[in-house]
Amino acid sequence: MTSENILEKDWYEILGASPSHSMQELRQSYQRLALLYHPDKQRADAPVEELEECVQRFIEVDQAWKILGNEETKREYDLQRREVTMSQKWPVDAQVPLEDMHWIAADQCYTYDCRCGGEYVLSKEEAEENIFLLCCNTCSLSIEILNRS
Repeated sequence: MTSENILEKDWYEILGASPSHSMQELRQSYQRLALLYHPDKQRADAPVEELEECVQRFIEVDQAWKILGNEETKREYDLQRREVTMSQKWPVDAQVPLEDMHWIAADQCYTYDCRCGGEYVLSKEEAEENIFLLCCNTCSLSIEILNRS
């Protein structure tokens, strides 16, 4: 599954889980649903429509597990969900070029002072992954990072 369409469905909802669930809880949800919808576990006398629905549901559950069961793809999915959520719920207070942020070598992160006295913190990894919306660590303001390369 490409990163362009990873957000096409809510994979947590498909597993009946939430982003706060541990990997073990996600695995248990997957296993429970995989057994429930597996084509070999269906009644032989079940209507064709019901069987097709179970097969489709099984495929979705399997796709959800392929994304959420792998730490790397789960992290990518969570970051993309966070980005979409932030852009939908919070207005951007300011646009700040990455070059205007302060590099803190000891912490391997960029910081930028917020007008509330708090600060925006962008880790080196987030900068490399092109995270472009940040929330202040003490208030609800957010900024957009520009000129990423």
